[in-house]
Order: sequence, then C-alpha cells, then structure tokens
Amino acid sequence: MNKIIDLRSDTLTQPSTQMKEFMMNAPLGDDVYGEDPTVNELEQKVAKLTGKEAALFVTSGTQSNLLALLSHCQRGDEYICGQDAHIYKYEGGGASVLGGIQAQPIEFEKDATLDLKKVKEEIKPLDNHYARTKLLCLENTHHGQVVKLDYIKKASKLAKKNNLLLHLDGARVFNAVVELNVKLKDITKYFDSVSLCLSKGLGTPAGSVLVGSKEFINEARHYRKMLGGGLRQSGILAAAGIYALDNNVQDLKKDHELAKHLAQELKTIKGLKVISNHTNMLFLKSKKENELKEYLKKNNILISGYGKLRLVVHRDISKYDIEKVIKTFKNFHSKSK
Repeated sequence: MNKIIDLRSDTLTQPSTQMKEFMMNAPLGDDVYGEDPTVNELEQKVAKLTGKEAALFVTSGTQSNLLALLSHCQRGDEYICGQDAHIYKYEGGGASVLGGIQAQPIEFEKDATLDLKKVKEEIKPLDNHYARTKLLCLENTHHGQVVKLDYIKKASKLAKKNNLLLHLDGARVFNAVVELNVKLKDITKYFDSVSLCLSKGLGTPAGSVLVGSKEFINEARHYRKMLGGGLRQSGILAAAGIYALDNNVQDLKKDHELAKHLAQELKTIKGLKVISNHTNMLFLKSKKENELKEYLKKNNILISGYGKLRLVVHRDISKYDIEKVIKTFKNFHSKSK
C-alpha cells in the first residue's frame, strides 16, 4: 500500500517505536490522587523548563486554554484576543458557554501580533455597563508565524500597567523556540500562564500542559476535575511527553527547512500562489482548489483548507515525501493549463 502523505496538520504525527517503548515502561499511579509518578515528573519538568511554580497535565490544548480562562476570569469578565486566535475561533465557544466569559477579539496584524494601541482602547473602564477586562491572550506561533520577544515584552508591560493578566496559547511554542534559537523560559517568563501542546510537532499521541503559579494551577486542577478531565493512570501518556521533550524538540528544525524548500518550489508554479510560509506551515491559493485537492488525494497526498489551503510539515514527513508533493503539484498544473 502506498504511503499517505498527510499534510493536513502536525497533530497527525505517530509516536515512534522508541516513544512507545518508553511509554510501556513508565511507572503508573492514580493522578486524581496525585500519585502517578510519571505525570508528576512531567509536570515538574515542564514547570522547570518554563520557569513557573507549577504545571498541570491535561488532555488537550483546548482544555488547557479553557482551564486558563476559567481560572483567571469570573463570570462577566472579558478576555482580549486575536480575531482568528485558536482560543476564540476554534475551541467551540467554551469560555462563553461554560464560563460566562466574554471575548473581545481584535484583528491580527501582518506579523501575527495584536496592535497594542488597539488592545489598550478595548480595555473597558470600570463601569457597570461593561464586562470587566481581565486577561490578554496571545498566540505563538500563529499560522506558523513566530511572535518576537521584543513584542512580547511590550505586551507584558502593557498588561501589567493596565492590571491585566497575560496568557499564552503556546500550542506550537516549541516551533517558536527553535526558530528564535532561545530557551523556552525566555518566552514563557513574560506570561502569567502558558498552554503547551505535546501532540503536534513533538509527536506524542495526546496531551498538553498548563503552567502558572501554584495558586493558579490548584484552581485549574479543580476545573479540570469539574470538566471530566481527571485521568487515572495517565502516566502512560505523560511518559510520551517526557520522551518528546528530551528527544524531539530540535527535530522541529527539519520541519521548518522542509517547509521552506516546499514553499520555494511551489512559488515557481503558475496558477498557484504561496500566501505565506513560516516555520512548518504554508498557506496557498489556487484557482482550481477543488480539482487540486482531489488530484492530490488520488495521489495519496492530503491537505486542508477552503479558499486558503494549508500544508503543515511534521516529523513524519521526509525529504522524499516533500519531493513527491512538489512533483505532484507540478504535474497537476502542467495538465490543467
């Protein structure tokens, strides 16, 4: 059977044989009782890497972000975020449905930042007519684009000056770490809380980690149980996270290099427009979108998107795979002239 080259998302990575072996040998306990040694090890490890007091292992990035919102905000509070931010657009409206928390979205700038002047303008005055603005949420990376440290420093300064808390949706923050060539805590130290995903480019089968102060994490642990997120012998999943952090972070460089090579080659094709290429992601536009997607699918290549096509390179995509993708794109456009 021919290999499926799946570029829809970096969530499609499969755990390696070595990772599976590490998982199978992990000591286990009941995490709801705080007695799973492998979960405890992962949480301590991530807390240290991020420079935070405490960490909480959870099922997903969506749950991690929701726990942050519920723990930072009360009903009737508000958080400011990007219009296309994952925490606002792609997480089922959990903050409003389950927390009674209002979102105040702002359009992203071209460099994946939020204009801090616009952020300041959207902070509500202390008036009974308004929701209470409590939290500013940033995302790094956003559509593969890295948010620079200079901007993060300015956002942190604005948040403190205006009594806002600062949360980072760091679903792909390790891509930012590799691209900027910095330590994880160089980014996370500016935030009150950070959500880090382990099941994307790092290749684990499931799981995210939320970090912050001890008081914040105790609150998040309470909400995790309320939402049905209390797992038992979850060390078998946490072990994958430990293995990934020890072995897979620097491998992200390969994904970035292959994505850049893919973008450079696709830019030479008439009838195809490469909108952007940052870290491990490409966004494209084609006048024959549906026909292109169907042709790629028939050739065992899967991509996602409507109107704007997305290709995501990850650890299970090889240089050979990328060359096949390039060839298939070129074949389609040569036949469809």
